[in-house]
Amino acid sequence: MLRFGIQFSMALILFLVSSLFTWYEGSAIIEDPWEWKYSTPFSHFFNGEVIKPSDISSLDHFVYAAKFHPLFPAVMILSLIYMLTLLIYYFLNKNRKQFIACMSTLGIGLILMSLMIFNSSTIGGQIYFYMLLGAGLVYLSISIVNYYKNLKLI
Repeated sequence: MLRFGIQFSMALILFLVSSLFTWYEGSAIIEDPWEWKYSTPFSHFFNGEVIKPSDISSLDHFVYAAKFHPLFPAVMILSLIYMLTLLIYYFLNKNRKQFIACMSTLGIGLILMSLMIFNSSTIGGQIYFYMLLGAGLVYLSISIVNYYKNLKLI
């Protein structure tokens, strides 16, 4: 329990710090009006067209940072995935079938998310494609290994 608490706390702190840095780096969108059409999906959804900087949602700062400054958003995503992994392992490690199902679902979800940004033209999109695809394949591999371990075939 202590190891779980320490790991989860460290991952949470890393997530929060990287979120702050991501939000700060993404605030550069306010000074980049030619990107407002392409990097403000939340503002377009909530407010319609973005005409002035005050129309930009804070959530769009994360989108802009992910596209053009991908380091801290990547750390944020990886720490979130790690926290999910810790929670799944902590709560479902004793029930192998549910553990395998959750790991498989997480792996398939990550692969599907990577496929949604497959043809991205920005460096951030390309980094996230490979990062999410790799993580998804790792989770599917873990679930397959645990499935065969559960069947006592390995």
